[in-house]
Amino acid sequence: MLRTNHYKTIIVSDVHLGTKNSKAKELVRFLKTNTCEKLILNGDIIDGWQLKKGSKWKKKHTRFFRLVMKLMDKHNTEIIYVRGNHDDFLDNLIPIQFNKLSVVKDHYHYSGNKKYYVIHGDVFDAITTNLKWLAMLGDIGYTFLLWLNKVYNNRRMKKGLPYYSLSKIVKQKVKSAVSYISDFETELVKLAKSRNCQGVICGHIHHPAMTLYGDMEYMNSGDWVESLSAIVEDFEGKWDIVYYSDLVQEEKDDEKNED
Repeated sequence: MLRTNHYKTIIVSDVHLGTKNSKAKELVRFLKTNTCEKLILNGDIIDGWQLKKGSKWKKKHTRFFRLVMKLMDKHNTEIIYVRGNHDDFLDNLIPIQFNKLSVVKDHYHYSGNKKYYVIHGDVFDAITTNLKWLAMLGDIGYTFLLWLNKVYNNRRMKKGLPYYSLSKIVKQKVKSAVSYISDFETELVKLAKSRNCQGVICGHIHHPAMTLYGDMEYMNSGDWVESLSAIVEDFEGKWDIVYYSDLVQEEKDDEKNED
């Protein structure tokens, strides 16, 4: 079992439930041992686009929502579900609230004397015209890259080698991808600033990050398809990116030390 932590806030995005590449099982394990006062699901939690194309909903996807309900009941966790582009079927429902669950288009999160604008990030797609790389890594190309990544890592595991993200390396190497990510960050920072916020928290591009733009904070929670990452806030207002792989490795190290 992973070690138990309790945070003020946990933010996850881009789980893409309903697709075979979704790491729902790992996320459930993570949330069972990393509890919080407030859980923000920052878009693309359900992949409605792929489900419409015939992708299969599995039991592990249902287990995620059962856990969310349990967090509300057992731990009194507040759940904020921010709509993304792949779960845009929620447009006809938002804003809606029942019990401790709210489904919204965007959200303001207060931490100390700072106000953060929480949004999935797909709004930026309507602002920029430089989307060629995203289309390439989107639907067909991106799905192929994930398949290739899985095959490659299965071979690495057999050799006892650690997980290696091919898609992450592609994003780092492709000039247009790097440019898009930079533009994405700066545009969302501008958007948050126009709303009198001191920072922005988003997802969408599957690229976990914590960056300062002058006095403005940019944070991206990554995803649960490739990076398996989340953003956490402790009770002193300190933010950090946590990776599932790092937590698993910590557990392995603890077990070795016990032996």
